[in-house]
Amino acid sequence: MSNFIPFPQSTVTVGENTYQLARSNETGEKFLVVRGSTAGFQCGFPGRDGATLFPLLPVNAAELRARLPWLRPVPLGLQTSFGFGDRLGLATPGHVRAIRDVNIAPIFAQQSVRENARTGRTPQQVIDDAMWGLFQEGWQKPWGADADHLKSLADLESFTTAGYTFYTFDLSDFVDNQAQWDALPALWVKYTGLPWDELESSPEAMKLSYTDCVFGLDGLSLTFDEITLLRASVKYGRALAHIVKMYQALKSLLANRDYDLEISLDESDTPTSPHEHFFIAKELHRLGVGWVSLAPRFVGRFEKGVDYIGDLSRFEAELKQHVVVMQYFGNYKFSLHSGSDKFSLYPILARHSTGKLHVKTAGTSYLEALRVVADVAPGFFRQIFDYCLQRFSVDRQSYHVSAKPENIPPVNMLKDAELPGLLNAFDSRQILHVTFGSVLDRFGSQLKALLTANEPEYSHRLEEHFQRHLLPISEFLSGSDNRPPA
Repeated sequence: MSNFIPFPQSTVTVGENTYQLARSNETGEKFLVVRGSTAGFQCGFPGRDGATLFPLLPVNAAELRARLPWLRPVPLGLQTSFGFGDRLGLATPGHVRAIRDVNIAPIFAQQSVRENARTGRTPQQVIDDAMWGLFQEGWQKPWGADADHLKSLADLESFTTAGYTFYTFDLSDFVDNQAQWDALPALWVKYTGLPWDELESSPEAMKLSYTDCVFGLDGLSLTFDEITLLRASVKYGRALAHIVKMYQALKSLLANRDYDLEISLDESDTPTSPHEHFFIAKELHRLGVGWVSLAPRFVGRFEKGVDYIGDLSRFEAELKQHVVVMQYFGNYKFSLHSGSDKFSLYPILARHSTGKLHVKTAGTSYLEALRVVADVAPGFFRQIFDYCLQRFSVDRQSYHVSAKPENIPPVNMLKDAELPGLLNAFDSRQILHVTFGSVLDRFGSQLKALLTANEPEYSHRLEEHFQRHLLPISEFLSGSDNRPPA
């Protein structure tokens, strides 16, 4: 196999069979190397020393998963966990290196329906790309796969078929944000019009369950006057009904398979108050929904690719109240969405969440890919950035960002050595972040080829970048019971 360079950490022997990943010296393409039984694999060709080489086809990924069970994702439950989005399918080796020695459980395959549509990838491709990456790095510990931001029943089947283990229900389309400001008469009209049959309740029964009651939590006492109950019910009532539909459909599709469920409220326009958090958790329990993770809409702004924007002291004060509510019900963890690059929040979240925390990142791995481009191919990076500026006004529509192109110096005035700095500046970073779909449409093949040719540099960048995310969380978990199993 003189024309192939093996990845040593991938080598594993099970029984009489040995498996390994190798890269062609000539083309850079990766192949699965099998010594021993090759039944079930397809499109192989002879190597040396009795080895057979197979392309990284879906059928070969499925066969390898059947033989090496640690290559299959599993539910992670209440462990402290971290989600790595990968829009290019090339980032998992760097993700593994970043988390290898950290006591946090990883989700290596994570992609939303929206992201799949923009990248042209399928749920199965996302799983397979992550699997080959962790196989390359020799990862044999548990890992998860997140079907992110699912909004409709039609979204479910492609993810369940592919074997995902973590399902995120995005309720943003069903939250009535206007309830935050509606006057009492308008709230009453909306309240009586909720889908009470689907909620398995009635206006009178719901009112009786909350008003004139004092809910004593550890250090926090919650009471619901009329308007507080109406706002919570109207704001989240239809979302709760939709959760029940999605939950029942998911259970039916998965039959007896184990899974984790996350409830996502983070993309709604208004913060989730501690009262509303309590209401949601109490109603989910009453409706028989089992979930493992909840992403409230916290106070402040969680914009893409940049640190938290808001009052940290207020965030911490409200987080403490949310933690009390979570501990009262005791069966789930917090999830931080748009969690990329929120460096000021990680110590606060880790300190107060007692290990019951999930952080979800996505586009920050793509930005590190562009940093590599800026380093090794500045002319190509200039092309990409110019195109991003053209596309930003359209592509920003589905994201919470506040970047202003006028704040960015003309790229043709920057020296090549100054281009990577655009990945550190607020406005240019967000513009690069949200235009990824357009960039992949126009430059995807060229971008992936460049990153493949510079894989060591890309993996190194990712390792350094994600350790900045992971280590502030991990240091609070030392000696805890939240370590992922060996």
